[in-house]
Amino acid sequence: MKKIAIALFLGLVATLAASAQKFALVDMEYIFRNVPAYEMANEQLNQLSQRWQKEVEAVGKEAETMYNNYLSDKVFLTDEQVKAREAEIVAKEKAATELRYKYFGPEGELYQKRQTLLKPIQDDVYNAVKKVAEERGYQTVFDRASSADIVYASPRIDISNEVLAKLGYSN
Repeated sequence: MKKIAIALFLGLVATLAASAQKFALVDMEYIFRNVPAYEMANEQLNQLSQRWQKEVEAVGKEAETMYNNYLSDKVFLTDEQVKAREAEIVAKEKAATELRYKYFGPEGELYQKRQTLLKPIQDDVYNAVKKVAEERGYQTVFDRASSADIVYASPRIDISNEVLAKLGYSN
């Protein structure tokens, strides 16, 4: 009984504290979809990613072909030739792995290109959200697109269109 009373009290305190603040919502997906530069950068990244993926797959396919040829020729090879072919196959597989890491690794070229193309746009959007929040006196702005916890929110507190207007895009 004591635990229930404490839980109710804490819930009441949290509700009162939350009601004293002004909240707003933005839909970052909606905003980014309406910023042409972001869409163009995303398309450029997709094309680059597909090109690099084909390159990585080609090297992997070469390694697979080398392995299949090795299996079919193995009975005719000397021990020295077997070791040499195995070393070639391992080197090709390693090259494919290194290429994949170079392009798609945590600090790979795709990540760096994404930072170069998208980060400035994301920073502009963040600054626009911040300006709108400061002008309207919001203490907290939630991203409706990334929060699965928001079940319902009044459209009156969605400032996405104001952010787009601040960026120079009207919708």
